[in-house]
Amino acid sequence: MWLNPEEVLLKNALKLWITERSNDFFVLQRRRGHGEPTGRITGLLVGALDTVLDSNARVTPFRILLQVPGSQISWVIASGAAIEEVNKHWDWLVHNLLHSLSVFENKEDVASFVKGKVKGLIAEEVRGRQAAQEDDPEKFREALLKFELHFGLPSSEKLVTYYSCCCWKGRVPRQGFLYLSINHMAFYSFLLGKEVKFVIPWAELTRLERVSTGLMTEAIRVNTRKRQREFSMFLNLNEAFGVIGQLADIALRRLLDSEGLELDRVLQQPTRITKRILEEQAIREYVLALFRLPRGEKLHEVASCSVWTPHARCHKAGTLYTTDSYLCFSSREEGNCILLIPLSEVLSIEKAESTSLLPNPVIVSVRTKKAFQLIELQDRDELVENLNSRLRSLQWKQSMFRSRKDGKRSMVRSQTHIFSDKLIDLRVQSSQSVSFENLSTSTSQHVCVCLCQSMEQVKERRWEDHFTEFGRGVHMFRTEKIQRLVAMGIPESLRGELWMTLSDASSELESHQGYYTGLVQKSMGHSSLATEEIERDLHRSLPDHPAFQNPTGIAALRRVLTAYAHRNPKIGYCQSMNILASVLLLYAKEEEAFWLLVAVCERMLPDYFNRRVIGAQVDQSVFEELIRERLPELAEQVPDLTALSSVSLSWFLTLFLSVLPFHSAVCVVDCFFFHGIKAIFQLGLAALDANAAQLSASTDDGQALMILTRYFLDQVGSEASSCVPSSQPPALETSSDTDIPAVRHTNITDLINESYEKFGDLTVRQIERLRCRHRIQVLQAHEDTTKENALRVVTPDVSISAENLADVYDLFKVSSHPSCHQPAAAWRYGESGSYMERQYRLDRPQFKSLFGLLVPWPGGSNQHTDTLANRSFTLLDQDCSNLVTFKEFAFWLDTLYCEELNEKIRLLYRLHIPPAAPDGQGEVKDYQEQLKQMLKDLAREKEKDVEKPLPLMNQREFIQFCKTLYSMFHGDPEENDLFQAIATVTSLVLQIGEASHRGNRPGSEVTSQEEARGAETAKETAEDASRGDGSPAAESEWTVSYAQILASLLTEQALVNFFEKPVDLSAKIAVAKEKQYHQRAGLLTLHQGTR
Repeated sequence: MWLNPEEVLLKNALKLWITERSNDFFVLQRRRGHGEPTGRITGLLVGALDTVLDSNARVTPFRILLQVPGSQISWVIASGAAIEEVNKHWDWLVHNLLHSLSVFENKEDVASFVKGKVKGLIAEEVRGRQAAQEDDPEKFREALLKFELHFGLPSSEKLVTYYSCCCWKGRVPRQGFLYLSINHMAFYSFLLGKEVKFVIPWAELTRLERVSTGLMTEAIRVNTRKRQREFSMFLNLNEAFGVIGQLADIALRRLLDSEGLELDRVLQQPTRITKRILEEQAIREYVLALFRLPRGEKLHEVASCSVWTPHARCHKAGTLYTTDSYLCFSSREEGNCILLIPLSEVLSIEKAESTSLLPNPVIVSVRTKKAFQLIELQDRDELVENLNSRLRSLQWKQSMFRSRKDGKRSMVRSQTHIFSDKLIDLRVQSSQSVSFENLSTSTSQHVCVCLCQSMEQVKERRWEDHFTEFGRGVHMFRTEKIQRLVAMGIPESLRGELWMTLSDASSELESHQGYYTGLVQKSMGHSSLATEEIERDLHRSLPDHPAFQNPTGIAALRRVLTAYAHRNPKIGYCQSMNILASVLLLYAKEEEAFWLLVAVCERMLPDYFNRRVIGAQVDQSVFEELIRERLPELAEQVPDLTALSSVSLSWFLTLFLSVLPFHSAVCVVDCFFFHGIKAIFQLGLAALDANAAQLSASTDDGQALMILTRYFLDQVGSEASSCVPSSQPPALETSSDTDIPAVRHTNITDLINESYEKFGDLTVRQIERLRCRHRIQVLQAHEDTTKENALRVVTPDVSISAENLADVYDLFKVSSHPSCHQPAAAWRYGESGSYMERQYRLDRPQFKSLFGLLVPWPGGSNQHTDTLANRSFTLLDQDCSNLVTFKEFAFWLDTLYCEELNEKIRLLYRLHIPPAAPDGQGEVKDYQEQLKQMLKDLAREKEKDVEKPLPLMNQREFIQFCKTLYSMFHGDPEENDLFQAIATVTSLVLQIGEASHRGNRPGSEVTSQEEARGAETAKETAEDASRGDGSPAAESEWTVSYAQILASLLTEQALVNFFEKPVDLSAKIAVAKEKQYHQRAGLLTLHQGTR
């Protein structure tokens, strides 16, 4: 294969290669030991060397070198494992290049010409592989060439797909092509001799929406922070809109999100993203959301089929989705019939005889002695083979897991039994306490309790009938009938079991026997930020419930929350998790409650429980759009829906547990475990619809909050209305006080049924598409807030203009991204230990890169610039964290561009003395001594406004200072005058230093009190150093002060003009942005090449 030309100094280093063919410009070589008789000692040694090396370091046995006559340097341009492959490359070089190379007069041009040709061949191969993955390779290859030609983006910028469309500029349409790559969307049009082209990075996209105007039937509107663009006349607008949303979402999550959102492994490697992969990813996200599967599940097959439904006595048509650990079936109409079969429950998957009535049948047998029949499966043989392969692998893992646990089973059982006993006591105590309170009340409440018990018995009978007809356990058929049963409220005796079943937490529990016990043992006794927050919130969790008014309930809640924080340190503990875990403990055993909490936090509400609650904020943005779409009259009366979404945030975070009384709220939790987040969206819309008139008349956020609070507590939230059916006589619903007007109560079941009737057509697919689009807005809003906070802190203390400072922040942020998929920002701890703010920071390599882009002087050698960048980083890293904040970087840049001459010289002076510049006696020791001296200086200072004097500069440090000045002047138009001026200053300072040294009194020429203190500091430092190593070398060096150097520089007008000359920071930033982009592209290519 062709290789990017790589330089080698010797063509036959260590005699490891044998030349097979050669001419004036190319050499074909074979690795010694390959293809030779095994008895030759040299071949054996080379073969042993190649075998010892790891797979990444091994070399192919054949290679082709490019050589220039008269030069000792060659370049490897091709390699291969077989001689036939390399001979093809050799023949191509001989027939296409060899004759052309003889006409070059300058032999150095030969190398450039050949390397360019080889890189072109590599690019062509890449295009060919990329085009081969598309439906129409030839058209895609042509589009790829145009994309590279028109926009000149880096070679690592991979084109994903393209669309013919129209871009609008006012009322004028421009027909052209929209190109979508991994980091950009680009448009090109050439009509009537006028060319229009532009590029929009995904990182700048802030909003994506579909619009419809008078001129355009329907268009895609793309908003950035500076302008908006509209595209229309797509052949397939739905597809284009989905791909744009996916690419923008992936790019922003990769660049801007630093903790909660985890991308698929394929999406973490941008060069592997294709249109087909995006389509597969969209289906995978939908399947994970519809069936609430673990986020790590990989989608394998999607096949149309029909499943035999015993309750309906017919085959139900739909789609089969297979993942690592599940078989999932959904009917064509979403939610009409759903079947989830964990592979851990499957005994066998077999093909049956195909008939005209039952074409291509497959029988899936499960452990409960049930079997499911699937028919009309395309590619049945391959599908069954793949499923059986995964089934065997899973069964082998389970057998290995059980064998490892055999030795510990008795201990695990005893410990689990202890936890179970505690929870059984907790559940019994809670139920007894509630019963006692109810029975000790008035006669009307006694009637209510009897009605509740009767309703519970009716519910239990209905569920038992349902189990008989539809099955019991994870793999029961989930139809509209079970939806009606759930809406009525799951009976207390079955609630825990059905929550485990509907969330599939039971499968997690079954496959992780003893896991929770081990977590409890590891986590208890450890102190962390999460455990401190847990302890603070334990007694706030359902404080009025009897189960949490005693140590037993509190201890169980502590164990569950602490174990989960230990399991998932990324989430740790977040507020509202305590309320959720408390409710789970009331209806499930402790270990079951833990796995239910895992299911909610990691599968059913992904990205909700993290420091920035990204998932909840995304759903609030989705909820606002649903209000505009489903409740247009309310949206028209309340244009700013942020007030309603801020009120509804707690609905989503706590599943209405924080706003509804307990007995009503658990009915909502029932619906949540059956329908997922869709149930919360529906119920929220129904609640707003019921109060639309009052909300439209509200004048502020507080009034809207009071309206909804009264509605939930006084109407929906009445315990009597939860027990008494809606057909109950009014006498039981009215208050005993006849002077207070009766409040119309709404049974929670009625509200849930109303939400299904009015908003039940909302599908999981719609929610996932909305989430993908609104995540863009939420992430960008977070970035805007972070940027505003950083600029607000820095702006008052610097002289850089607000516009330039904002651009510098953008450069700083991009530099802080370590790679294409790792987190870019850090969380800063406050004094209390809590997270305060998110801010970007630079490590040393990142700082050096940005230093080279923004330093105001032209600069000399790269080595000296690198040294100066290292010293600047050390100076700015005041807290020794090996990270530099934006505030520290902005102060440094402000000094270089906006401060007066003496401050610029002071900064350069500090860069050449410790701690920025290491001393010759040893960096670590001198750094520690310098810190000690700084503490002494701080102790001496009695007045806060007195500036700390700078230590004196010795002879060696002054020489480095002069070298820095020479490097700064290199390339300046006044270079000769500056060199002469600095030579004069150097001579003057040397004379001052020698005179001071001859007087045996360092700094004797200093007259100011500040410089006298500086001399004293230097003397103490020298004395400490001499006591440390016993060497008198430090005493033999002369020293000079900052004031002496500054005074000497002021004597030369050329130097004064150089440092006082204004530098255009705006122009520097513009150039830096362009360079930074190409630097990042190069780093991305290198990073991908090392995978």
